[in-house]
Amino acid sequence: MRNDPLPRLDTDAGMRARLRPYCRLAAGEVWTDHAAGHRVACLDAAAAASVETMMGGEVAHLAVQDPPYNLAAFGQKRPDEFIEWCTKWVANTSRALASDASLYVWLGADQNNGFQPLPDFMIMMRGFAEFAARSFITMRNQRGYGTQANWMAVRQELLYYTKGAPEFEVQYTDIPKLVRGYYKDVEGVRTENLERSRSENIRAGNVWVDIQQVFYRMEENVSGCYAQKPLRAIERIVRASSKPDDLVVDFFAHSGTTLLACERLGRRCYTADIDPVYCEITIRRLERFRALGRTGWQNGNPFEVELAREAAIVNTPEAGVTAQTSLF
Repeated sequence: MRNDPLPRLDTDAGMRARLRPYCRLAAGEVWTDHAAGHRVACLDAAAAASVETMMGGEVAHLAVQDPPYNLAAFGQKRPDEFIEWCTKWVANTSRALASDASLYVWLGADQNNGFQPLPDFMIMMRGFAEFAARSFITMRNQRGYGTQANWMAVRQELLYYTKGAPEFEVQYTDIPKLVRGYYKDVEGVRTENLERSRSENIRAGNVWVDIQQVFYRMEENVSGCYAQKPLRAIERIVRASSKPDDLVVDFFAHSGTTLLACERLGRRCYTADIDPVYCEITIRRLERFRALGRTGWQNGNPFEVELAREAAIVNTPEAGVTAQTSLF
């Protein structure tokens, strides 16, 4: 089996520097997809002017945000510094949304550090009067931290807020309804729960156990992207809280999952990342899906051609090295 992954890009500055010359965008630039109307911007989510430039006066009906909460969880930023930064991009998100819109925020809860940054973020959101808290969703990860002295951490937190009164469409899982016995009188007739059901499957609640965490053997895997969210999870959000042709925003593109979900479901997406490398990955993932119907790079990576060309140059006889030279 071919195995040509990228190292974890958030911790490998050298690899990011190698990949940057192959990126189409520099800071402040916007790539426009003329086929479906998507945009990818290289910008700081906390910079109001940059976000306004990307939006171009338009407003979205859904925001799916996945900020780098590892900055607080692993001590790169103090929780108060992280929250101060969050107030800026949340304010920019609010301005980018229509009067009736939905906001979903992926966050982490470090159980070794007071469950930060989740609790402070939730308190911070109380200061945004335009957003009403609607649900606290948990997505189960199939793998967790291998601790022997605590309960294994296998959850991912997702907060759901609404602005105004947006529409919401109930979503169903692939899990069949099997349990009978919840009886209720309807117009004088005793019925049980399966008779009253609108679907043979269980409705999605605020605990998601039916979505597989992304790992290297899945087609949608994008190696190097340490915080990739499952495509099915983002598609569930997009289906529930937007309609076809709606505009969806995501200020933390990372592996480009929100853009890909919108492409597959007939929505427009304006997404951004502060790092040109992730912007390029997002664009290439869209192009790969359109060309090959593939959602990622199972056991490969988005820069395979360029890195292979580098390897070929390094391995020439003139370079004085053997064909066994490894770039990784």
